[in-house]
Amino acid sequence: MLKNIPAIISPEFMKILMEMGHGDEIVLADCNFPAASIATRLVRCDGHGIPEILEAILRFCPLDGYVDCPVALMAVVPGDNTKPTIWEQYRKIIKTSGEKSSDFEFIERFAFYERARKAYAVVASSEKALYANIILKKGIL
Repeated sequence: MLKNIPAIISPEFMKILMEMGHGDEIVLADCNFPAASIATRLVRCDGHGIPEILEAILRFCPLDGYVDCPVALMAVVPGDNTKPTIWEQYRKIIKTSGEKSSDFEFIERFAFYERARKAYAVVASSEKALYANIILKKGIL
């Protein structure tokens, strides 16, 4: 047992975070995302929402300070009237973590899937909010 590691971070999850290098990306996927068919490495985080996973990750994982937007979101599909409120939660969590991020990069749905295929890992969550998928680019200490 180790001290100060949130229970939401399983040993497998911690191993993946530790294996990731500068510029590697991790996807935090909502319950509608095709995580199993896209992931090279899949981490299950069933029963948890993305905000609590994001908060836990940012305790250990720095964001890339050498890119304009180390955080990417799936853009709302044109014609969809959804206004994702979860994005504001993400902004608050990132700000509270002390990590620097100018704002989000918004990626068209199918381009997001393609980028997710190249990610180091995908974390499958039980998040039900629409457009909750998020990609984090790891930085350096």
